[in-house]
Amino acid sequence: MEEQRSKVTLHGMWVSTYSKKVEIALKLKGILYEYVEEDLQNKSESLIQLNPVHKKIPVLVHNGKPVAESLVILEYIDETWKNSPRFFPEDPYERAQVRFWVSYINQQVFEVMGQVVFQEGEAQAKSVEEARKRVQVLEEGLKKHFPNKNIRENDDVGLLEITIIATFGAHKAYREALGVEIIDPVNTPTLYNWIERLQDLTVMKEVEVPRDKLVNFLQNYRQKLLQQAASA
Repeated sequence: MEEQRSKVTLHGMWVSTYSKKVEIALKLKGILYEYVEEDLQNKSESLIQLNPVHKKIPVLVHNGKPVAESLVILEYIDETWKNSPRFFPEDPYERAQVRFWVSYINQQVFEVMGQVVFQEGEAQAKSVEEARKRVQVLEEGLKKHFPNKNIRENDDVGLLEITIIATFGAHKAYREALGVEIIDPVNTPTLYNWIERLQDLTVMKEVEVPRDKLVNFLQNYRQKLLQQAASA
């Protein structure tokens, strides 16, 4: 088939949640691809040429044609490679719910969780509390709209599951690096269980970032940001 002979390249960064979503999607679809690690402090000319508007990762290049922005890329992958798993439900209402909660995670939860990394003291405590509130909203949404969700194999994974594992899959490493806990089996059991089941899938293990490497990066990155804030 033509699509099987196509050349696919992903420009990404190992610690990027957005890049990780695309890696997971490609693995789930069984798409062979070349990976190009980008240094965002010293962006390559290729990245700038491929994504001249935002000059950011991820960028998927399919037969020489670049596609930018993680959500756009995931939709492109699902529309180009129509094999299972399909990333969007066929039912319009279910599809709308998936889009809503993916948007909520990207715009409401991920933003405040990111603030926790470069804050300390009272400011960090407030951000942690806000993050817990927003995650609790997600918890209730998962219970209400996806009550019978089973995650046993690759075909059970769609856009929402990709977003959840890419965004929250490293929550234990964040806890170790930052000393704060936002997701736990007591207060957010549904979300916690989704993450655990997803992490059990072989395809997720293939793209999983080594925990020690991530913890070390987060600690160093946090220290750097705090030093910059102190000297500003």
